[in-house]
Amino acid sequence: MSTVVGGLDRIEAVFDDGSVVGDAGLVLAGTLVGRLGLEGLVGEAVRPPGAGRGSGAKVLTAVCSMLVGGSFFSDADRLRADSAGAVVGFAPVAPSTLGTFARSFAWGRARRLDRVGELVLGRAWAAGAAPAAKAVTVDVDSTLAVVHSDAKHGAAYGHGERLGYHPLIAVRDDTGEIVHSPMRKGSSQRGNVGFAAGTLCRVRRLAPDAALMLRADAGFLSWDLIDKLEAHDTRFVVAVAPNPSVTAAVAAIGAHDWDTDRLHRRRRSPGRRGHSHQRPTRRGQAQATVRLVMRRTRLAGGQAELWPNWRHHAVATDIDADGLDTKAADTACRAHARVEQAIRDIKAGGLAHSPSGRFAANAARLAFAALAHNIARWAARIGRLHEPHKPTVGATLARRLPSIAGRLDRRSGRPTLQLPGRHIHHRTATHPQHAPVCCV
Repeated sequence: MSTVVGGLDRIEAVFDDGSVVGDAGLVLAGTLVGRLGLEGLVGEAVRPPGAGRGSGAKVLTAVCSMLVGGSFFSDADRLRADSAGAVVGFAPVAPSTLGTFARSFAWGRARRLDRVGELVLGRAWAAGAAPAAKAVTVDVDSTLAVVHSDAKHGAAYGHGERLGYHPLIAVRDDTGEIVHSPMRKGSSQRGNVGFAAGTLCRVRRLAPDAALMLRADAGFLSWDLIDKLEAHDTRFVVAVAPNPSVTAAVAAIGAHDWDTDRLHRRRRSPGRRGHSHQRPTRRGQAQATVRLVMRRTRLAGGQAELWPNWRHHAVATDIDADGLDTKAADTACRAHARVEQAIRDIKAGGLAHSPSGRFAANAARLAFAALAHNIARWAARIGRLHEPHKPTVGATLARRLPSIAGRLDRRSGRPTLQLPGRHIHHRTATHPQHAPVCCV
């Protein structure tokens, strides 16, 4: 760009160009949404009383607003301020319309919106996003969406004595897609078993031939959950909270029975992985056996006096040592932490606020956030915005592509979206394989 003669004081800013699109990069997400038929699915499944027609456009307005970093319904004005409607394939609605639409939801219709998420996920997997591997790992976890008013219906105090909603999240490990995300009243372990069973049923419908494995933290572990996993032919790797049975298992391990394979961690001593240990446990009249894997760690250096003894961490699994050795079982359990990336993304975006006092309205907002999360990852995969097998951060995706400014023009009668030639990701946007995506 050439230097302005006379300095910046000579530049005159005029808002008179109707062809400029502030979030022109939404053309990729808009094309993807159109190919998946999301607007039609929402229109058929979700139409709350009094919401009128155009439910699909209202949901897509909320989703696209979240894709460009919006965390309030009022951020939807960003899509209406320029020609963004021309690149997303629908007419964005006003923020006040979105608020009225969300408040019109009842719990049953919010669940229908969650069903729409499953149908869209199925279409995306059928179009090429299905798991390439025969094994699919699903991470389940809960989180806290903090609120600051006792008038929020369904909010409850949970861990840390903070008031909020406690949604449950299930994430596909290799891609970070949200597979299931129901809103939940209360906290603790309420609904964990039913949620896990529903998630497994959903993945079975989407990928019937895949071998499933479920990973979770200690809050999900129960014999009821293990029964459900066995009924769905699903393997599991679940952390175990300290309890008398774990303490007894640790005491039964001899000092020379620990593996010599050492962990090398920053600021920690080379702790030793424990060997696998099977312990039968009787529950009622039934007896079940799970494999228990132990790991012990302690700090090194000047802070070693804080924890002079070994700290033990237990993992429960039903996979034997031939299918998952001790080292792999411990690594698989610690890899469960990747689910926190998806939770952080939706809490930084669409779930950053729960604006309504109605539980069903906030549940619908969670469904909007899950749809935006998945669409962003599919768009990143198509546009090659990040390297495979690396974490995908929602805020990074919003900065890289959707926020690109462009100009909607016509060349030889064909609508063409002109994007900055020196943009850092212009090679991705103009790749021959994706050229049809860049023309509207």
